[in-house]
Amino acid sequence: MTLLQPIPQNQAREIRSSLKADCTQCFGLCCTALNLIASNDFAINKPAGIPCPNLQKDYRCRIHSELREKGFKGCTVFDCLGAGQMIAQTTFGRNSWQNQPENAEKMFKAFPVMEQLFEMIAFTAEALSYKSNPVLQQELTKQLDLLQRLTKLSADELLNLDLIGYRHPVKELLVKASREIRRRAVPVNGKRKLEQPGVDWMGKNLKGKDLRGTNLRGAYLIAADLAKSDLRAVDFIGADLRDANLCGADLSTSLFLTQMQINSAKGNQQTQLPVHLDRPFHWKD
Repeated sequence: MTLLQPIPQNQAREIRSSLKADCTQCFGLCCTALNLIASNDFAINKPAGIPCPNLQKDYRCRIHSELREKGFKGCTVFDCLGAGQMIAQTTFGRNSWQNQPENAEKMFKAFPVMEQLFEMIAFTAEALSYKSNPVLQQELTKQLDLLQRLTKLSADELLNLDLIGYRHPVKELLVKASREIRRRAVPVNGKRKLEQPGVDWMGKNLKGKDLRGTNLRGAYLIAADLAKSDLRAVDFIGADLRDANLCGADLSTSLFLTQMQINSAKGNQQTQLPVHLDRPFHWKD
């Protein structure tokens, strides 16, 4: 079997940066396929597969400019990385659930599957955008190629995927990549405790702290004060950043940080973000 050549770092960065949601190319899938539960994030209960009452015929949101004011904060946080337009434009060949209602259920179920594939692609490409040992680069490239091919499957094939089986090897590779990248980022004489997976720092005052290279996978950082903190090379996979204060923080090289995590946090113009993430419109100085 011919081995794939490791993807160059600049190409990997381009792949990661290209994963952006384009709602104009979607059929309002996040507004239909997902289950909403009335809470601080959503003003209503909405079962999966039922269109949100704010969704219009043209798949645009009737209250898009007032979502937060109307109690739909969660809608401004959500990001599918482009999975929605992939389902709409490629998997279903631009045939919407309105025009072909017989495909609606299948489309709505395929959307979250594609979303998970896109997330794995994003993390794998991001890992490849950093320098690492050749063996790890080869393994990451192989996984990226596989994941990209999976996104081109038919709807029926997507629904039959063993996502847990695909996630396991990706998780193992990302752990290895994270460890290697973080070690390069931390000063040799550093004495901080770098392994903090799943730590409960809800509401904790971490203002101005040097947290470079810390493993915060799955950490609870709800409402934590991380203002002006150095968060470079911090592994944020699965971390809960809801209402965390990131004003003035340096996340320029934070690892595996998603747009949804950033959207759920608080920040300002001084917050430094990775190049592949956008500054949320609701962040204000």
